[in-house]
Amino acid sequence: MSGFSQERLMQVLLAPQISEKATYVADKNEQVVFKVVSTATKPEVKAAVELLFKVEVKSVQIANVKGKVKRFGKMTGRRKDWKKAFVCLKPGQEINFAAGE
Repeated sequence: MSGFSQERLMQVLLAPQISEKATYVADKNEQVVFKVVSTATKPEVKAAVELLFKVEVKSVQIANVKGKVKRFGKMTGRRKDWKKAFVCLKPGQEINFAAGE
């Protein structure tokens, strides 16, 4: 492993981001979208995906998503900011969430 503790890598990925946009990106660019811990770095995300799903990762792009402002009556609140990782897989690799590995 490339210098990361296995415990840390197990906590980096929170969930796959499943939406119309994520599905479109997955089909077009052979990418998978994950919700990740807000302190995650690109090398950590790459190592975590390779460890958990036994696939080869070509590259990782990360986006910070700002939390929306929501109202509840007079009160205004704000959802938490979160981080999204676009993981590009090497040709011929795929992650199938429907199979339930």
